[in-house]
Amino acid sequence: MNSIKITKDMKFKILMILAMVTTVLLGFYVYQGNDVVVNIDGEEMTYMTYAKTVEEFVEAEGLEVKEGAYLSIPLDSEIKGNIELTIKNQKNYTLDVGGDLTNVKSVHTKVEKIIKDAGIKLSKDDYTLPALSREVKPNSTIKVYKVTEAVEVVDSEIPFDEQVTMNKDLDRGTINVVQEGKAGLRTQEVKNRYVNGALSSSIVLKDEIVEEPTTQIVEKGARDLVIATSRGDTRYKKSITMQASAYSAEYASTGKKPGDKYYGITASGTKARPGVVAVDPRVIPLGTKLYIQSLDSTDDYGFAVAEDTGGAIKGNKIDLFFPTESECYKFGRRNVKVYILE
Repeated sequence: MNSIKITKDMKFKILMILAMVTTVLLGFYVYQGNDVVVNIDGEEMTYMTYAKTVEEFVEAEGLEVKEGAYLSIPLDSEIKGNIELTIKNQKNYTLDVGGDLTNVKSVHTKVEKIIKDAGIKLSKDDYTLPALSREVKPNSTIKVYKVTEAVEVVDSEIPFDEQVTMNKDLDRGTINVVQEGKAGLRTQEVKNRYVNGALSSSIVLKDEIVEEPTTQIVEKGARDLVIATSRGDTRYKKSITMQASAYSAEYASTGKKPGDKYYGITASGTKARPGVVAVDPRVIPLGTKLYIQSLDSTDDYGFAVAEDTGGAIKGNKIDLFFPTESECYKFGRRNVKVYILE
């Protein structure tokens, strides 16, 4: 059998051929891999992979894909070339709707899309803070303002004015209503704007006076209060018609005899005497100066001072002091006009 002699030149050529074959095979193997540009929540990295599907690639590289995450390419998609894969994991946000707080998850950072993911529908007047076009960071709070408008009819009273004139023919303190005042009526059509159920603003669309108010006309007395007495005209504050009775310091009226303790002494500590009267202090305070006028043909009792009280003297009753019991019997009971002096 003839042997083949391998020369150095032949060895070199064989080695060159083997090197070329190896290079071709290696290049073919490398060519089978694909570049994958991955963006996870804003962070971008490039990988070379031989995985056949996106899911195999994600598992092989240990990429974090949380439940509910958004993938720009489905996991079961085949990798047939270089690809760009975007992964957005859900973030937590808080929605505040009129004080009602709700936690929501979304893969988005734009307010408009987060609101949409939460299932909240906004009308053309609704708005948010931050605005719908703004980007927000995870765990941010987004305030939602629901706006409604309603047109309402509101009735309201118009207060009446009062016209006052002084009348010299009327005593001071006297008021005479010449014309009763009456409130008017106003009807307004108002457009109310509510934000999250609370009134935000109002615009009057229509304002109508249904009934004008009626001015109240009043006369007030300008004439001095005076009564003709033995001392001339005497000024007084007011007058009261009262039922008068009479009493003395004697036993029949007071149950006391001369020498008894407090005999002839009034509730004010003064000596009982003509011109002293007993009153109900709730009606006429003790110490008040008075003039007692008769309402029949008898003489006036005249000037008096409220210095005493009595168990039976309540309300509009007055007890007039007389020196003797016989005078008391003679006086009896009668109506009088009591003037409270200035």
